[in-house]
Amino acid sequence: MSPVDPTHASGEVLLAGGRVLDPASGLDDHLDVRIVDGRVAELAASLTGGAGADVVDVTGCWVTPGFVDLHTHLREPGGEAAEDVATGSAAGAAGGYTALCAMANTAPVCDAVPIADMVWRRGREVGLVDVFPVGAITKGLEGRELAPFGELAASAAGVDFFSDDGIPVADALVMRRALQYATAFDAVVCNHAEDPALTADAQMNEGAVSSVLGLAGWPREAEEVMIARDLILAAGVGARLHVPHVTTAGAVELIRAAKHRGVRVTAEVTPHHLLLTDDLVASYDPVLKVNPPVRTAADVEALRAALAEGVIDAVGTDHAPHAPELKDQEWEHAPCGMLGLETAFAVLNTAVIAPGILDPLTAVDRLTRGPASVRDVGGHGGGLAVGADACVTVCDPGAVWTVDARALHSRARNTPYHGYELTGRPVHTLLRGRFTLRDGVVQTQEVAA
Repeated sequence: MSPVDPTHASGEVLLAGGRVLDPASGLDDHLDVRIVDGRVAELAASLTGGAGADVVDVTGCWVTPGFVDLHTHLREPGGEAAEDVATGSAAGAAGGYTALCAMANTAPVCDAVPIADMVWRRGREVGLVDVFPVGAITKGLEGRELAPFGELAASAAGVDFFSDDGIPVADALVMRRALQYATAFDAVVCNHAEDPALTADAQMNEGAVSSVLGLAGWPREAEEVMIARDLILAAGVGARLHVPHVTTAGAVELIRAAKHRGVRVTAEVTPHHLLLTDDLVASYDPVLKVNPPVRTAADVEALRAALAEGVIDAVGTDHAPHAPELKDQEWEHAPCGMLGLETAFAVLNTAVIAPGILDPLTAVDRLTRGPASVRDVGGHGGGLAVGADACVTVCDPGAVWTVDARALHSRARNTPYHGYELTGRPVHTLLRGRFTLRDGVVQTQEVAA
């Protein structure tokens, strides 16, 4: 069990008039939610707050379990010029998240207990979200020697999810050993789905647009070959495999077939791969440069359908902040990555909920129970049953807003949605009954670890 900060808010909060969407119980109804001392105490129509209760009118809003992100780059330690645990946690709270999984490609790499425990403790100190470190698969992300999975699993941080994200484990023998090693702890291995031999100097999705723009193409086969290899290896040793940021229709078919065969595989898709397409790269705006790249409209359609079907289990943001002096370069020199935490719900709502591709309860599932089924996140995403920790998100699905990069809570500004008009936005986030976002304002405060 991954540890979390046990602090619960004291007192009573009553969320009144909202539509409760709880995938864990299948609940979709207009109910009030009473929270007492940081736990869900009652769900019923027309509740009355007790003496001193904090009554919040959430009419017209959705009340859901707190969102869980399997794929966040918080950059601390070593990359604080772009982001740190405090600013990333603030972005998470603003986006409706109560749990973030911090990727291992920091400096130093999260391949040892002191780094994992430091990241976990910083999350507790900041107190806006629970931060669950991701351990590296290999030492130094070098793809040769395995990181000490056992030590990381036994640490205070309780690491049960391992990834060299951003760098694929190209050696099949190393990957097979990692999968075998992980089975001893029922841990999950998440390999960056890219065959590097096929992506040397690649700049964008390979296709008609890359040919016109004269940019080196990033073939879909690079993703699909690596996924196919890893599915075969995971099936052979009975390991748990998670496929990050799926982008192609072919990858969807591979994962669907593997699930039908009983392979222990889960998968995620990013909001930006559900909305953005490669024709946008004609602007040469480096904010659109991301790994894996944005693909074609046909791929976007396949990803949306797979998310609705459940072939893809979760939405993961791949929130990847970069300092302006690095991202604001010519396309060929700019690093890959874009922000995602604060716009995830709005993009999901705009791309798949409002058009009717996903019903609201299913969409909330992919932000909560889906990611929580992949790794242990200390009860987050588990539902709004009486007695459960009150990790809650309240969203206004009809809120229309224009994204302003300068107004985001992240230290970085590399959002591809600057100037976009999106629909839907979190208005309140509660972590064990304490508001971390209230009326759209992050309630910044550091708490005792």
